[in-house]
Amino acid sequence: MPPAGAAGKMPGMSAILPTLRRTLPDLAATEALAGRVAGLLRAGDAVLLEGPLGAGKTEFARAVLRALTADPELEVPSPSFALVQSYDTPIGPVHHFDLWRLEGPAGLAELGWQEARGDTVLVEWPDRLGTLRPAEALVVALAPRGEEGREADLTGWPGRLERLA
Repeated sequence: MPPAGAAGKMPGMSAILPTLRRTLPDLAATEALAGRVAGLLRAGDAVLLEGPLGAGKTEFARAVLRALTADPELEVPSPSFALVQSYDTPIGPVHHFDLWRLEGPAGLAELGWQEARGDTVLVEWPDRLGTLRPAEALVVALAPRGEEGREADLTGWPGRLERLA
């Protein structure tokens, strides 16, 4: 992960994007940050969740969806087997993709990727997107730290990311 306060570049982009680093000591802190991200989401946004297995990508997506729907009990299963789950929210449809089982972008057409991009998407394992990776996305890179803790680097969303600082 880049150092705190460092700027990051998305592949294929020449603009330097803002990066914000947060240490999240427990699940409640992760959920709080995800809730704040949810408050900044707009229809058509993409949030790309990066990190190794067990880093908290699904927990982050679950917390975003629960915050968007204002339903703390919302059933948000991991889409590992279905590959995509869709939810109705006040900002419109939100599609939660888990691309772990894809080898690359070829399988995205069958999942309705192009149609979903008109809505909001949360994507686990965005490296599988290849050239379909949205350049204007918010990238949330998660890394485990201790039992329940993690570190999050958020990159992108110039003009909006600063509101999380």
